[in-house]
Amino acid sequence: MDAHTKFKEYAARLLRMAGLRVTVNRVDILKFLMETGRPMSHSEIQDAIPSLDRVTLYRTLACFVSKEVAHQVQGPDGAWRFCAHEPVTEGCPGNHPHFLCSSCGKMFCLTDQRLPRVEVPEGFKVDGKQFVVYGKCAQCAE
Repeated sequence: MDAHTKFKEYAARLLRMAGLRVTVNRVDILKFLMETGRPMSHSEIQDAIPSLDRVTLYRTLACFVSKEVAHQVQGPDGAWRFCAHEPVTEGCPGNHPHFLCSSCGKMFCLTDQRLPRVEVPEGFKVDGKQFVVYGKCAQCAE
């Protein structure tokens, strides 16, 4: 069995673990998010998987976020970007800050760090959290 097939089977297993039905589109989207290892916008995902229609992509990503298969972080342009949660080291493990290059616009996961602890006032319910560090990536800083 080749690496591509093993990766698809791994994505299918993650979907099953989240209680989601395994479909070709879901596997393809999750596999792509895991392979990139950085937050990807709707348009970047659409460009990478042109066989997907826009409605399927949006619904699948919303489903992934609600089932915590992926999380979303908003860039300075207002566009949401998505990362896959993974219980292993590759990809984006979830609760961490992101780095956004102010020159090229690429966003990267800072997976070796955790989000700062914030005390939420009593009675408040947190729907999500994000922390984005802005600056220039190594390539743009040269």
